[in-house]
Amino acid sequence: MPIYNAPNKDIQFVLHDLLKVSEQDIPGFDDLDRDFTSAVVEEAGKVASEVLHPLNVVGDTEGCVMENGVVRTPTGFKEAFEQMKEGGWTAMDCDPEYGGQGLPYVMHTAAQEPFVSANMAFNMYQGLTHGAYSAIYAHGSDEQKQKYLPKMVSCEWTGTMNLTEPHCGTDLGLMRTKAVPNDDGSYKISGQKIFISAGEHDMAENIIHLVLAKIQGGPEGIKGVSLFIVPKFMVNDDGSLGARNGVACGKIEEKMGIHGNSTCVMNYDEATGYLVGEEHKGMRAMFTMMNEARLGVGLQGYAQAESAYQNAVAYANDRLQGRDVTGAKNPDGPADPLIVHPDIRRNLMDQKSFVEGARAFTFWGAYLIDRAHKNQDAEADGLISLMTPVIKGFLTDKGFEYATAAQQVYGGHGYIEEWGMSQYARDARIAMIYEGANGVQALDLVGRKLALDGGKHVMAFFEMIKTFIKENEGNEALNKDFLTPLKAASKDLQAAGMYFMQNATKPNNALSGSYDFMHMMGHVCLGLMWARMAKAAMEALEGGASDTEFYETKIATGRYYMARQLPATAMHLARINTGGDTIMALEAANF
Repeated sequence: MPIYNAPNKDIQFVLHDLLKVSEQDIPGFDDLDRDFTSAVVEEAGKVASEVLHPLNVVGDTEGCVMENGVVRTPTGFKEAFEQMKEGGWTAMDCDPEYGGQGLPYVMHTAAQEPFVSANMAFNMYQGLTHGAYSAIYAHGSDEQKQKYLPKMVSCEWTGTMNLTEPHCGTDLGLMRTKAVPNDDGSYKISGQKIFISAGEHDMAENIIHLVLAKIQGGPEGIKGVSLFIVPKFMVNDDGSLGARNGVACGKIEEKMGIHGNSTCVMNYDEATGYLVGEEHKGMRAMFTMMNEARLGVGLQGYAQAESAYQNAVAYANDRLQGRDVTGAKNPDGPADPLIVHPDIRRNLMDQKSFVEGARAFTFWGAYLIDRAHKNQDAEADGLISLMTPVIKGFLTDKGFEYATAAQQVYGGHGYIEEWGMSQYARDARIAMIYEGANGVQALDLVGRKLALDGGKHVMAFFEMIKTFIKENEGNEALNKDFLTPLKAASKDLQAAGMYFMQNATKPNNALSGSYDFMHMMGHVCLGLMWARMAKAAMEALEGGASDTEFYETKIATGRYYMARQLPATAMHLARINTGGDTIMALEAANF
């Protein structure tokens, strides 16, 4: 059976050595001293390892079962969900007015990582609820907030997001789900939604569906979409549950992975729904939920890679195969462990350097969300808007790549179900698809986010890198191993952006290079994180830190990323510079 231990020390390093959370001028951050965050992170890791991780394989093998319209979750899920609720883990950053703890979002993120690594499918039940909470919190009326949020914060009621229909996914303007006004201000919602995560289950007494639909007579296309609250059971004025609403699960999808989560076809038959926000402004409200979800999905990408990596390291140290070419390292045994071989080391270092860089990148994104929301910081808001498609797209692409790389360390055993490695690959695969497929993330980045506010935010990002390099160029060790490769990668990224500007009249040239640009930007972001982490580690060592091995390992891992991974920006730039002619050359019939 696979193992999992939460990387508490590294999470603390990112929070305090890198982000210096307790020193920030953001409301609530002054409470985040090392003792407090350590207590939270360690307890989250304990819940992940002891409660959630043992259920990961159970959820994968049992899956969810539908009987007479009722969906049964895997053995142990209900009991574990009760423990999550009792521990307050579903309410960490929610508003205390509705029963939350009011902690910063970055602490929610720090606790979520081990939960996702331990059992991604399980954690989706509370994760989707958190997103639905955020959408209602940002756009709902006071009455709606009072009626729904307290029970959603506690996860007595869970939440979903209903976008996709059988004939439309990304192009939501094609949706057919309709909303017909009732005399009392509510609406009759009719239509079918598919791929609805946690759409029906037996772990909560009510499910609050957020549903996109078109009000009859509204504008055509995406401009005519509105957002509605559609509860599974009607909620009376006193908060008690009333009659069953006209919403039902049609079936559970049979999926490649995340079997422990009930992915449902949801049928709405004149179900009663309540408008959230303004008519025909549903996408604005839904994007509040989706932007949060996209950072969470990026976290899923590297969190699955983290768990797979831990198992690959354990196997590489235990499995005896061949001899070290420089001399036997296990002379009393029949062979040396796999980890002595350079190609295994390369594989593991690829995984390790990605996961630790991705953690820093994601936590920095969560920090920007806190700064944007709590300080009303427009620059932070613009920067996280720019980074969101990169966090989602790059980290999930690479997360899947490295989950399969960990599987490769096992050789044939990695392909055998009893070793558990295939689950990481199967579960990680969905993260590249849902919450906006990664090709769409790349188009969003190049087509919308680069030009946002006249390109102000991407220029601020380049200036951030330039300033960091200039401020630290006197540090010889940092300059040689980190700043020089970061400068080269940043120049590649700027050159790609310039190419897009020069080809503004040829949109296919830009769009043909969008995926490469997303990956190029992801590498530059991780390069910046690694340069910052290396500086923090060097300062800790200079300050007499007792755990020298940890900080020296951090610096060595960063050197690997800068030397072996960051140069990929040159390859991506070369691809971008070829334009779109070769991509668009064939007629559709010739594929």
